[in-house]
Amino acid sequence: MLASVVREFGGPEMLRPEQVAEPVAGAGELLVAVAASGVQFVETQIRAGALAGTPLAPAALPYTPGREVAGEVLAVGAGVDPALVGRLVAGQTPRGGGYAELAVLEAASTHPVPAGLGPAEAVSLLGTGRTAFALGELARLGADDVVLVESAAGAVGVLLLQLARAAGAARVIGLARGESKLALVREFGADTAVDYGEPGWSAALRDAGVTVAFDGVGGSVGRETFDLLGPGGRFVTFGFSSGAGTRLGEGEAAERGVDVLSYWGPPVGPRGPEAQLRQTREALDAAAAGRLRPFVGATFPLAAADAAHRAIERRETVGKTVLLP
Repeated sequence: MLASVVREFGGPEMLRPEQVAEPVAGAGELLVAVAASGVQFVETQIRAGALAGTPLAPAALPYTPGREVAGEVLAVGAGVDPALVGRLVAGQTPRGGGYAELAVLEAASTHPVPAGLGPAEAVSLLGTGRTAFALGELARLGADDVVLVESAAGAVGVLLLQLARAAGAARVIGLARGESKLALVREFGADTAVDYGEPGWSAALRDAGVTVAFDGVGGSVGRETFDLLGPGGRFVTFGFSSGAGTRLGEGEAAERGVDVLSYWGPPVGPRGPEAQLRQTREALDAAAAGRLRPFVGATFPLAAADAAHRAIERRETVGKTVLLP
C-alpha cells in the first residue's frame, strides 16, 4: 500500500511516498480503508525533530505520521463487533500511520460517522472538535463573556468562535493575520477581527473588557493577550504556533486575579478519557445537525503530504488540512 514515510527528521521534503506492508488489526482494533487523514500542526514539529525526546516523538525511524483517520472498516480484531465491517468510521490510530491507504484504529476511540457528514468533515472534528469543546468547558463560557480567540482562522479557532457565539457571549473577538483570514474569522462568528501581525494590535482592545482568552499562539502575542484580562478573567492555553509558550511571571496571574488554564493539564475533568470521547461525539453530532460548521480549508493527495506540511509551516492554510487517497 502507499504511505507517506519519514526516514529522517528535517524539512517537509522528508515526507516521501513509499510502498509499505499493509497493517493488520490486532485485538481491540479496526482496519480501515483511509478516506481522509487529518494533518496537525504538531505533526510538522515532530517531523522537523523539534519534539525529539518527548512523548510525542516517534518510537523509531522510519515512521508514518498521522493520528486522525476516517474510512470504511475492512476488518476487525479480536473483541471488536464484526457488524462494524463496511461502516464509515472516524477515530485515532494507536501508533500513527494515518498518512496511508490503510490504517489501524483503536476501536475504543472510534466513532461511527453520522449521516450527513463526509469523511473529510468527520476527520476535521476528531482532534479539533474535542479540543474546542474541552476548551469551552475549561473556560466556563457564559452569556456575559467577552471572548478573544487567537489563531481564530485555524482548525480549532473557527470552532471556538462558534462555541462562544452559541454560549451567548456578549462579544467575540478573533485574531488572525492577513485580510483573507480576517474575513474568514468574521464569517465564522467574530464581531471583531484583529490582525495580530500589525504593531500595537492590542492597544485597540484595552477597553474591550476581555474576560476569556484562548491562547493558541504563545510568545509575545500570548503575552499581549494575557495583559488584556482583568480580575476574574480566564486565560486558556492550547498551543504555541509561534514556537514558544506564553511567559508569565511567577505569581503574576494570581496577583491579577486571572485564572490560567491549560489544555495540556492532567487527564482529568474536561481532559479525561471519557470526557474526550464525549466531546468528540458531541462535535460530530453538532456538525451533523447543522449546529457546528466544520471547515476543511485545504485538501492534498496522500502522495503530496510534503506539500501539506509546507503549506502549514508557511501559514498558508486556514481551517483543517486533510489528506485524501
